[in-house]
Amino acid sequence: MALTTIRQWKHVFKLDPDKPISDDALDALCLSGTDAIVIGGSSGVTFDNTVDLMSRVRRYEVSCVLEVSGLHAIAPGFDLYLIPVVLNADSVDWVIGQHHQAVKEYGSFVPWESVAAEAYVILNPDCTAGRLTGASSGLSAKDVAAYAKLAERLYRFPVFYMEYSGMFGDMDMVRRARGELKEARLFYGGGINSEERAREALEAGADTIVVGNVIYESLEKALATVNAVKMG
Repeated sequence: MALTTIRQWKHVFKLDPDKPISDDALDALCLSGTDAIVIGGSSGVTFDNTVDLMSRVRRYEVSCVLEVSGLHAIAPGFDLYLIPVVLNADSVDWVIGQHHQAVKEYGSFVPWESVAAEAYVILNPDCTAGRLTGASSGLSAKDVAAYAKLAERLYRFPVFYMEYSGMFGDMDMVRRARGELKEARLFYGGGINSEERAREALEAGADTIVVGNVIYESLEKALATVNAVKMG
């Protein structure tokens, strides 16, 4: 079920439980036509603020998805659970360590049919997630293309996620990664703060555009990205 759903996504909004959002703004996002609302963040995420945001999103028909960033924030009730595996992290903890611990503690409760792993490559080492995971910097297009090939052909990940978090990325690098993928869904996140940038990422080969920071900077610009992707 999880993979079938993910393959239909072209646009998702990503909300941070640690950032306040008004009811009116949330209403606009959930009714915008986006394919999913993904809840997750790299700092300040707790069980309480995750469940609170989920309960607010759950009033709408849009898919409500948890991107698991830590054991403390795992909560039941989501439609899907995305599990990041940071391929360019400097510690095995972000590749399999925390995942092993989660399964050891909660394995009997995991709704496996609603779980999908994401092969993450963090390309902005200065972002919070980059600092937290010690993501290697200075990756070349060849490096990223190799990660894409490994993710799909060796590890069989359903999602390859290029995360630039906070900055607009190198679209040539996106094209190189796209060229290595035949089945995995290419997610792109980072710096999508206008219709033009959403279209650029889509034209470069991203299957799914993830829009996050601009939600808290300009709701109008965030909403405009939906039509840009859907009509593109």
